[in-house]
Amino acid sequence: MIWEKLKALFGGETQETVVFQEEWIALLEKNVPLYARLPEELRLRLHERIAQFISTIRFEGCGGLELKEDMILTVAAQACLLVVQREGRPYPKLSAVYLYPTTFSSVSKRMDAHGIVSEGEVYRLGESSHWGTVVLAWDSVTQGARYIANGDNVTFHEFAHQLDHEDGPTDGAPALPSSGAYRRWSHVFHDNYADFLQRTEEGKKTVLDAYGATNPAEFFAVATETFFEKPQKLFDERPEMYAELARYYHLDPREWMG
Repeated sequence: MIWEKLKALFGGETQETVVFQEEWIALLEKNVPLYARLPEELRLRLHERIAQFISTIRFEGCGGLELKEDMILTVAAQACLLVVQREGRPYPKLSAVYLYPTTFSSVSKRMDAHGIVSEGEVYRLGESSHWGTVVLAWDSVTQGARYIANGDNVTFHEFAHQLDHEDGPTDGAPALPSSGAYRRWSHVFHDNYADFLQRTEEGKKTVLDAYGATNPAEFFAVATETFFEKPQKLFDERPEMYAELARYYHLDPREWMG
């Protein structure tokens, strides 16, 4: 199994020094152009996180997809960029990543105003769950990785949801270090979300994709995509929100996306 082979090459999550093969670097430079823009120190740190990620999180191909090395590394690199500055296991509650070749279906449950629950089949590009799985469509992963300035990246989006899951409810606020940090985050994101909803309802174009108007959780995930792919535009349009995201991720993508 390709995942087990790659996991063995990395030597496990406790290995202190990661020997990142030249062919992996070339692969990431090709598949994840954003990786090529990172400063050397951050790239080396990302290599360590990728090794930890692959050593602790199972990958499986679904819907007839045969997993390959480049698929695992492409997903891992993007997922780990979100947590490149964190210590410990990259995503402690995540156990598996499932890859489909393209759009996949899942069952969605909805409750109406009368408490009646209905089920329906929906088609998705990605899905993140509380119980420790992320599901992605490989063609969407590659497209999101390739076009680094359009603010549309399904891998960033779904792994932002994983971060949102970490402190309990998926409510648009990830785990933060203090009550003061939560208060500041709540104030900034509440104000920006309200303004974004108004602009969206009025049909005004913003740097954030309109899908962010679905709910606060989707707003955070869309904001994360935009933060990494359109950092200067997000900073110009929503500087306070950009500052919160930069503080949370301990990164300023404007430095390498200029």
